[in-house]
Amino acid sequence: MAFFKVYKSTVFIWFLVLVACGNQENKGKIIASHKAPAVIPHLLKQVVVAANRTDKYVPLLKGKKVGVVANQTSVLFKNAEMSGPTSSLYVHLVDSLLSLNVEIKTVFAPEHGFRGEADAGEKVSDGVDAKTGLPLISLYGKNRKPSTEQLQDLDIVVFDIQDVGVRFYTYIATLQLVMEACAENDIPMLVLDRPNPNGHYVDGPTMEAAHTGFLGLTEIPLVYGMTIGEYARMINEEKWLSSQKKADLKIIRLENYTHDTPYSLVVRPSPNLPNDTSVNLYPSLGLFEGTNINAGRGTERQFQRYGASFLDSTQYSFSYVPAPNFGSKHPKEEGKKCFGKDLSDFPRISEVSLKWLIDAYSNALNKAEVFNTSGFTKHAGTEKLQKQIEAGLSEEEIKQTWQNDLGTFNQIREKYLLYP
Repeated sequence: MAFFKVYKSTVFIWFLVLVACGNQENKGKIIASHKAPAVIPHLLKQVVVAANRTDKYVPLLKGKKVGVVANQTSVLFKNAEMSGPTSSLYVHLVDSLLSLNVEIKTVFAPEHGFRGEADAGEKVSDGVDAKTGLPLISLYGKNRKPSTEQLQDLDIVVFDIQDVGVRFYTYIATLQLVMEACAENDIPMLVLDRPNPNGHYVDGPTMEAAHTGFLGLTEIPLVYGMTIGEYARMINEEKWLSSQKKADLKIIRLENYTHDTPYSLVVRPSPNLPNDTSVNLYPSLGLFEGTNINAGRGTERQFQRYGASFLDSTQYSFSYVPAPNFGSKHPKEEGKKCFGKDLSDFPRISEVSLKWLIDAYSNALNKAEVFNTSGFTKHAGTEKLQKQIEAGLSEEEIKQTWQNDLGTFNQIREKYLLYP
């Protein structure tokens, strides 16, 4: 259990993590609920999220009809001594705005829904929020971009969702489509910035124009090293919106943040990212999503292990059996004994690692079973990576082919950074 002091307007959060059973390592600690997203252990260093800087943005919302793009991560910390259940440490942005007499007309929800409980890829329907009675419009259902009709009664849209800095994590696609809709309908958009837990590096293959889609709308690397506010600026100024019309965009900045600041997420950003290790390994193990190999879904170590029944059991001392659970109703290799590797104690990395994907391919009894080619290309952003692995190229040889594109992107990225 964690106890924190949160100081009024600065909301400086000094960490004091006490883990049950004497475990002093929090990066892999699971505090999982099968009914709702769980709080992840913190390692916060005085970072103030934009949502807590109410004096900077609430005056911009008073007297206006507001739409909010939010999910379970859209929280701010209460300005009081904290104790008791972890949920008392924070308040949801929607609840905060309502308490400050901001008129919210509509809540828009991304993949996984407003409360963050839907499986990856599971369609989310429109509805009404049981707690507030506000209408909910899904941006991961029949439409992924707000329509003119859905925006017509709004004066401004607020976007506040925690990202993890990986191109195929769909919240940045939602950001871009909401920006497009706001630009097309002349509605200002306010982004409340949040730290990027993978914001300390840029790496991976760059999305190719031929393969853009909801897993990557723009030609950026797999890991882009920007906060969601910085990335919104890039989208806008580089004219990546479909109409090339700029959004009327304002970013509320973080305080006390740099790209090298270690940051642990307060609430799991999606059902299958339960802790720091999973978030850190997600850029690398997320590539398994485009294969037939299980990456920990259906266990309590999602994106901290990989395995499959068709990997050579003589090459691995570790095995597990995926089963339906919170966040994965039908995991790959369900009910089968999977042979592979456990990475739950792996040290923090600052790169996209291909060694585990290459290892799994090398040890597949039938290599034709490994890749779901269409899905893998959508995740990698290129057809080249699968071909390179199948051709037996080393990780070093493959990563060398990324460097020109990474250099070009870094030159563009530099123009839009808000933090050192």
